Amino acid sequence: MPDLLIELFSEEIPARMQARAAEDLKKRMTDGLVEAGLTYAGAHALSTPRRLTLALEGLLDHSPTVREERKGPKVGAPDKAIEGFLRGAGLTRDQLEERETPKGAVYFATIEKPGRPAADIIAEVLEDTIRNFPWPKSMRWGTGSLRWVRPLQSILCLLSTEDGAEVVPLDVDGIASGNTTYGHRFMAPDQITVTGFDDYAAKLKRAHVVLDPKEREGTIWQDATNQAFASGLEVVDDKALLAEVAGLVEWPVVLMGAIDDEFLTLPPEVLQTSMKEHQKFFSVRNPKTGRIEKFITVANRETADNGATILAGNQKVLSARLADAKFFWENDLRTVTEQGFEPWVAKLGNVTFHNKLGMQAARIDRIAALAREIAPLVGADADLAEQAARVAKADLSSEMVYEFPELQGLMGRYYAEAAGLPQAVANACEAHYSPLGPSDDVPSEPVSVAVALADKLDTLTGFWAIDEKPTGSKDPFALRRAALGVIRLVLENDAQAKLLPSFKRLFGAWMHGDFAQAVIEASADEETLRTLYNAVPDVVGDAEKGGFHLTAAQNWATKMSKTLHADFAAFVEVAKELDASAGEMAQNLLSFFHDRLKVFLRDQGIRHDVIDACIAMDGNDDLTLLVKRARALEDFMKTEDGTNLLQGFKRANNILAQAEEKDGVEYSYGADKKFAEDDSEIALFDALETSEGAISSAIEAEDFAAAMGSMAALRAPVDAFFEAVQVNSDNEVVRRNRLNLLSQIRKVCGQVAELTRIEG
Repeated sequence: MPDLLIELFSEEIPARMQARAAEDLKKRMTDGLVEAGLTYAGAHALSTPRRLTLALEGLLDHSPTVREERKGPKVGAPDKAIEGFLRGAGLTRDQLEERETPKGAVYFATIEKPGRPAADIIAEVLEDTIRNFPWPKSMRWGTGSLRWVRPLQSILCLLSTEDGAEVVPLDVDGIASGNTTYGHRFMAPDQITVTGFDDYAAKLKRAHVVLDPKEREGTIWQDATNQAFASGLEVVDDKALLAEVAGLVEWPVVLMGAIDDEFLTLPPEVLQTSMKEHQKFFSVRNPKTGRIEKFITVANRETADNGATILAGNQKVLSARLADAKFFWENDLRTVTEQGFEPWVAKLGNVTFHNKLGMQAARIDRIAALAREIAPLVGADADLAEQAARVAKADLSSEMVYEFPELQGLMGRYYAEAAGLPQAVANACEAHYSPLGPSDDVPSEPVSVAVALADKLDTLTGFWAIDEKPTGSKDPFALRRAALGVIRLVLENDAQAKLLPSFKRLFGAWMHGDFAQAVIEASADEETLRTLYNAVPDVVGDAEKGGFHLTAAQNWATKMSKTLHADFAAFVEVAKELDASAGEMAQNLLSFFHDRLKVFLRDQGIRHDVIDACIAMDGNDDLTLLVKRARALEDFMKTEDGTNLLQGFKRANNILAQAEEKDGVEYSYGADKKFAEDDSEIALFDALETSEGAISSAIEAEDFAAAMGSMAALRAPVDAFFEAVQVNSDNEVVRRNRLNLLSQIRKVCGQVAELTRIEG
């Protein structure tokens, strides 16, 4: 069986596109070949800055001959029907076969598609792949119609066997396939003729091209760490940068240079970010001091002076970049030490957070108020939480963060420390953005937790208020990430709070600030509502000044203005509408949290039906209690008692539901022990009475494990009851009593979770 080698040689491919492009080439070629009947034993794709390579082993030399049988019209059918069948099959009438079937004589056609040489199929599939390659960005050049990421220069397409190799002939916009490639652009630019993959890889290596990107990564990392170790230093690990640099060179040459002493006082993160973003340099750290003292750069060629000229040029450019960073750093420090954060916060009054959600300064006011409200729930000092919230976003106005946005928060901590703010406030400036992902650390300092929660809750309620919710795979404002962040902050810090009231107040604030909050909270208090009614003119005046960014707020203010021409009753109706609207949005947002919580808990091994059973209970807006309940129920359902009790509960529930539907009544009260006819009934009465109180007390104490234990005690009496008695007794009094007893089982067990949601 022959092997196939393909190389698409071009000008430099952007590093970020290479790995995906190699996989796309592999997938499109292998899918196309297999669809055409050519199977293979193995395939692997490789890439360098100037080439995409695909090697297939054990490819069939021909596609197999395929025989297909088609059933046609009945014998004696109209000629047009038969002629249409013949056209579709590509046959003549004398090639049809008549066969008897249960429905009479029918024409059958046998169609044979002969196999094709592998080279013909490869040429078709490769041309289609090249012309329709899914580059994120592509270009045309010259007068041709072909699009490629950079000008395509040559196509190598070779089928090789033990007897030799042959070029698969094809031509794409004047680029004919061949058996040649080129080595390193500078160190070995001559044409190379190859006979197969092994010969190809070996000759490229001699021509200073390392074909495998993983091999280039390994070479870079090993040489970099060895050079750093020799100087008593260590390379800062950065896998993303390593992959990118490996995509910039075909023959990596690692060089280590020094950073001028005047820049060593810069924060290490500033040095690291500047070198990575602008120069693609690795940072080299002194493990004793934590300072970044040197850098690693990777050249694409060997030189007679061992890279001295390259290194000198890089150091010159780096010094210019770091001089800018030092200027930003010193200017920012001067601002915060002389004037504090006020100038930066004031600038945020002119920075739009979102065109429908107003300015950053207004957002900071909301976050500060919310952080103060949250602080007692997470054990934080309310004054510190508010102070931290007011300065947490200030570094967005700094010169350093303007240049390097990825340093936001971190620079806030440095500047807060320089300004002499409390350490808890400084830490919150950095930590309040966390967690940014499922593997990111969660803040644990109370002040940081309060500000982080306030920040994320404000974001979520704001975008919910303007109906910018995630849809399908689209989540442009990272609201799923924000919700998961709230969940992790709450759970990992064991914070307990009901979310619905907070959501409702926040939505009221979005609709009309403090006034709307007051209306919502006073929706059932006529005296307070009358006081608020008298304030409507001022509210409407604010609305007419254009003080609202939300359409909902403007609409609501318009409705409020109409009440001036009506009466207090109209105002009350508008207040009720506001209350209902805020409540509906709050419930909708809570459902979104529940969906994210399901994903989070499923990843921790908690069954989806167990989560649903707990979400169906009252108090499901307290995420900490909800998760404690779910974990206790999950553990209980893994026990024999849990499994068996669930079956007993479902049996009781099913019998009860059928009886209630049949009788048209609800059996929810009236079970009396005096009508019990069997000892098992009496035992179940006693067990339910004991368990009901025990479960209720345990749940009130938030001891869900104890509640599950008390419920487990019902397993034996429930089993004994069903084994000993027939619920639907001929005696109607006994039957009703037993049905009410089943209702008691449902009620007692229902204190723990909505067990009807549990599968199995």
